[in-house]
Amino acid sequence: GQQQHRWVTFYSLDCTRCPEDMWPNDMRNLCLPKNVEFLSYKEPMGIVLCTGSVLGTSSSLLVLAMFYKHRATPVVRANNMELSFFLLLFLATCFLIGLLFIGEPSDWLCRIRYPAFGISFALCISCLLAKTVVVLMAFRATLPGSVTMTLSHLSTIQGLICVIWLLTYPPFTNCNTGYLRNTIIIECATGSEVGFWCVLGYIGLLACLCFFMAFLARELPDNFNEAKFITFSMLIFFAVWITFIPVYVSTAGKYTVAVHIFAILASAYGVLFCIFAPKCYIIIFKPEKNSKKNMITRRLNPPCHCKAFDPDG
Repeated sequence: GQQQHRWVTFYSLDCTRCPEDMWPNDMRNLCLPKNVEFLSYKEPMGIVLCTGSVLGTSSSLLVLAMFYKHRATPVVRANNMELSFFLLLFLATCFLIGLLFIGEPSDWLCRIRYPAFGISFALCISCLLAKTVVVLMAFRATLPGSVTMTLSHLSTIQGLICVIWLLTYPPFTNCNTGYLRNTIIIECATGSEVGFWCVLGYIGLLACLCFFMAFLARELPDNFNEAKFITFSMLIFFAVWITFIPVYVSTAGKYTVAVHIFAILASAYGVLFCIFAPKCYIIIFKPEKNSKKNMITRRLNPPCHCKAFDPDG
């Protein structure tokens, strides 16, 4: 009788499809709940990314505290001290944004994470662009107030893009049941793909402009010129996000989220180390170079790269 029951179960024409949140067992006679997948704080990958976010935030705030303590020194005051403070605060925010991508998604969380990511990175790149303008301003009669206005205008444009995105077709929680047969992937759908790529594209546009201006200013004879370091940080930024795009498109589930967080952390760490590590090195290990006397000496005795004249040939 049991064999007949199995045969009827397998070959009966009167079959019932399992609900979307369930899947059939191997015997095809019982519906089982599907596994639920999202990037959790409890799994190793989530723990590593969460640790990276917290360490990045702590490092940014630690550098900010160090710079505030030595705010009267030339190395901190060079290239606009206030912009350095703003950049460190925005970098700390970028690191914290990574935490919004970890955990079970919800509609309100999805609508916060993408605009927060776009605006925070736009603020960071705008700060770098303004710091490059500060170097160029040393050789032009430009009012310092225009730097702050430029920073606010550039960030406002990204904010408007995010507002239009949220008002038209905002991100939402999606239960993806089609990618894996026995798994429900809870993910944040971007809603408007145009909005998502406009946010990324605007960040890329700011980064290109910043790289171009920093590249032009890299050889200007200014003490503690940050243009070279900004150029290096933008190269790292481009390498990270150009790699991110094909990987992001080709993955799904929690691995897509992990790739996005990794790109956020890698680019933010690149900016933090390239811009502030050289200054921290001078403050901690070479305090004798962090003085007005050293700056005056460097201005009066600029390095000479020409060959010495030998009268004997």
